[in-house]
Amino acid sequence: MPAAAPRGSFTALWASQASSNLADGLLQAAAPLLVATLTRDPLLVAGMTVVQFLPWLVATLPAGVLADRVDRRRILTAGNWLRAAGFALLAVALANGWRHVALLYAAVFLAGCAETLVDNASLTIPPRLLPREQLERANGRLFATQSVINTFIGPPAGAALFALAASAAFYTGAAAFALAGLAALLLPTLRPTGEEHERHRSTPTTITQDIRSGWAHFWRHDLLRRVAFISAAINFFGAATGGLLVLLITGPYHLPMAHYGLFIAVPAAGAIAGSLLAEHVVPRIGGGPVTWLAALAPAASYAILGLGHHTPLALAGMFCAAVATSLNQIVVSTLRQAAVPDELLGRVTAAYRLVVLGVVPLGALAGGLLGRSLGLRVPFVAAALGLGLAALLLASRVTTRALRDAEPTRQVEGVRPRSAQANRRPVTR
Repeated sequence: MPAAAPRGSFTALWASQASSNLADGLLQAAAPLLVATLTRDPLLVAGMTVVQFLPWLVATLPAGVLADRVDRRRILTAGNWLRAAGFALLAVALANGWRHVALLYAAVFLAGCAETLVDNASLTIPPRLLPREQLERANGRLFATQSVINTFIGPPAGAALFALAASAAFYTGAAAFALAGLAALLLPTLRPTGEEHERHRSTPTTITQDIRSGWAHFWRHDLLRRVAFISAAINFFGAATGGLLVLLITGPYHLPMAHYGLFIAVPAAGAIAGSLLAEHVVPRIGGGPVTWLAALAPAASYAILGLGHHTPLALAGMFCAAVATSLNQIVVSTLRQAAVPDELLGRVTAAYRLVVLGVVPLGALAGGLLGRSLGLRVPFVAAALGLGLAALLLASRVTTRALRDAEPTRQVEGVRPRSAQANRRPVTR
């Protein structure tokens, strides 16, 4: 078991993630707005989501190996500074009149590769800083902060900055990433620990061998594998519609572009509510029903968006969907952090996120093709039907009892024991 972290270490992690989430939020609005000014082709607009998440297909498994081999503090610092440099260069290009979809694609892809390093490493850090019984609350705070800043504050600010000048939004995002790297320097040294890490030091293994061992551990863990498929379905259909949202509200809904931030901020409020209420709600309704809600609530929201014209009703549906998915995220992330030994956590997290986020480019591509050929509303209706079917096929296989039965498994694996209070169900964007 790792030595106790210095006081204030979690605050440093919290500050680093808050700053990087601010940058993400700014760019979440600025990037699609920039694309929309360059083209109205649904496929090219959806291509932004493809490019953003493609790194999770090609870089996440090596990133997991790195998190299990080197100081995770250095990964957070270097990754955030790389993103800062990339978007600063993009801002310079925009300020000088160099506007092209391919330029934005390149910047987003390179930043996404750095993001795989930062996100995989950051998800392995809380168990090193806090005792097990505090993980649910800590994850709730981290995800609530992410929701507040990344989608509630960042996108409206990004849209406002973009209205002033496209380069202003990207300059500000670069500065926020740079601050995130500085905050990460305040963390203690976070080199991997555990028996397997010691064996690796005495008998070095290849990157391929490390990837295989992490993947095997993830795949053999039946509960983690099941919740990964549920989250993958949620993300697939979310990606199929998310990139087209800006076109839907400025087209069929006949709303001005300035309202785009509202369609991000309202579900962000739902995500905040879910994150803050998770430690009270999940023990009462159980982790099993949470997985159902995480699939069915977004399905209903997509149906409202695709079939209706009523803006308040659409926003209400998005709010409820965000509450449900946030609760599920808390359940899954804490489960993974508690169930997996530290020396494998980076690789298992990477394997999990490969499944969960690797489907996002495919979903975005499918949504773009549907939107181009059949109209903007069709991807939303298809997402409602598909996610409803996924709930019936997948969510029913994850029950509250199965989540509770994972507790003895964690103890058998030698992971630090949980308190009785920690029987609350765990979390995973």
